Parts: sequence; structure tokens; C-alpha cells
Amino acid sequence: MEHLGKKLYFIYNPQAGKGTIRGKMYEIIQALTDADYEVTIYPTRGPKDATERVRQLPDSYDLVVCSGGDGTLDEVVTGMMQREHKLPVGYIPAGSCNDFARSLQIPNNMQQAAEIAVQGQNFAVDVGSLNMRNFIYVAAFGIFTDVSYSTKQEIKNVLGHMAYILEGMKRLTNVKSYYLKVTSDEMTFEGDFLFGMVTNSRSVGGFKSIVGKNVIFDDGLFEVTFIQRPKNPIELQEILAALTISQIDTKYMYSFRSSRIIVESEEPVPWALDGEYGGEYTRTEISNNPRAVEIRIGQETLDSLRQEGEEQETDVSVQSDIEQSDTE
Repeated sequence: MEHLGKKLYFIYNPQAGKGTIRGKMYEIIQALTDADYEVTIYPTRGPKDATERVRQLPDSYDLVVCSGGDGTLDEVVTGMMQREHKLPVGYIPAGSCNDFARSLQIPNNMQQAAEIAVQGQNFAVDVGSLNMRNFIYVAAFGIFTDVSYSTKQEIKNVLGHMAYILEGMKRLTNVKSYYLKVTSDEMTFEGDFLFGMVTNSRSVGGFKSIVGKNVIFDDGLFEVTFIQRPKNPIELQEILAALTISQIDTKYMYSFRSSRIIVESEEPVPWALDGEYGGEYTRTEISNNPRAVEIRIGQETLDSLRQEGEEQETDVSVQSDIEQSDTE
């Protein structure tokens, strides 16, 4: 059989999610080569290694497939954003949370995910910029956010989502908050906030739908949520109750969609990008790069995402017609 000469770069994090990939390597490589790719395999050796590898990859490659947690995907996408010639990215989730994979219905079964990576459809997703750094699905600060990078990997592996929640709950008694001024085209506000997140995902830290059900991954908009510091235990209970049932409680929360926001503060605010430490800033500019990188997803998922996008556009135009007639 004639070789088609397609080249695939497979980069994986051997440490992710209990090192689950080790026992699955044969099936993954089989799935990749069955699709007539010539495969180069590279295990990452430390933080930012994936970014550097992808950034320097020769243009002769047709596809990059990565396996690891959300942090590995973040590094690969960051490397891709630094390239002139961008390549599609296949993703085989192997972390403890896999929020972005869950949002795009990429299965946890590694062989199935590998098959989607080589046979699926390209779907161009929005990528975020925070100052000079990139993120693919969440930039956040405050309670719950430093948990993912301050919780030891072994604990994460054992506890999964509970690690995030337990670690966060332990801190509620002495939670740090930040006095912020937030500016966007949609709204400007200031106050004392204990949590904020800018997302392009249907699940964050294993919590589904806190960001709303109608998330469109390629609309050029982020879902933005800021939670004010509660003044007493009763307010805290109300906020926790709202989060538990995935409701936005407007007394304590700001929630809106935007393509660009600026967050200013007197003291530096530490941000987490896709669950990894993202630096501390007194002025943070977050902007959306629409449809910047292509991710491989299943055909059915692509069809349903496109349909949802069309339905949302219809909803928005109907809403604006109603608002128009109200003002006349």
C-alpha cells in the first residue's frame, strides 16, 4: 500500500492523571498509525516543554496530537499561538479534571479519543490572551483557583474533583479578597471580590453549567463571572447555595459575556490559566482571539455545536427585536 506521507507529532505528559497513559500507549499508537500517519512520539520533560516543542515544530507536520491534562493542552495551544503556520490539534485527555475535553465531548476512553484525533473534524475554537499569556478555557483568580496548582499531583490523582472542593472549603474561613475595578464594553463595576473567572467552557473544575448552558466555543465571547466577598456567614451560605445549584445570584455576582475585559487593582492579583499558575498583575487585560486554533472533535459533536450556535444567533436577534420594539 502506498504511504500517504502524512506526518503526526504526538506529544504527551507521562505524569498526567496517575500516569494512566503508560498502559494505553499501544492502543493509542495503533489508532494513530491506522490512519496512515507517520508518527513522531515525544514525552514532555517539564513545564513549558510542550509549548517550546510545538512552537519550533517544522511546517512539514500535518497534525499535532497531545495527551495529558488541561495544562498540557494549554501548553500545546500556547505553542500553536506562537506559530505562523498553525496546525490542527487532536487531544487525548489523561488528567484529573479534563474540563475542556468534557465540554467538547472528547471521550475519556483514550483509544476512542485517539481515533477522533486522527479521523475527526477540525473545529476552530476561541483562545484567550491574558496580558502576554494564552489560555484555552479559563482564566481565574481567588478562592478555588490556586487549588489546582497548589494541590499536590498525588492528592489530585486520588481525590479528583473532591481535591478542588475540599481544598477550597478549608479556606473559606480566611479567604483573601481583592478590591478591583472591572471595565468592559458591556459593564463597569468595582468592589471587593473573592473570585472571578473568564471562561470558554461548559465545565470548570468539574462544576458544570455555573457559566451558563449556552456556551458557544467560537463566538468571540467569554462568559465572565465575578463573586463579591460575603459580609457575613449568611451571605456566604447564599453564595454557596447559588453555586451548588448553578444559579447566578445577582446580589453577590456579576455575570455577563464579553470579548475583552480589564481588571485593575492596587495589589497584584494571582491568576490561574487552565489550572496552572499564570502570574500576578495589578492590571490584567483579557481578550478573545476568535477561532484561533483548530481542535479535532467528533462529527456528531460538530453538528450539534453548529446547531446550537445557529439557535443562539436566532435567540439573540429575536431578543434584540424585542428590545428594539420596547424602546420605540
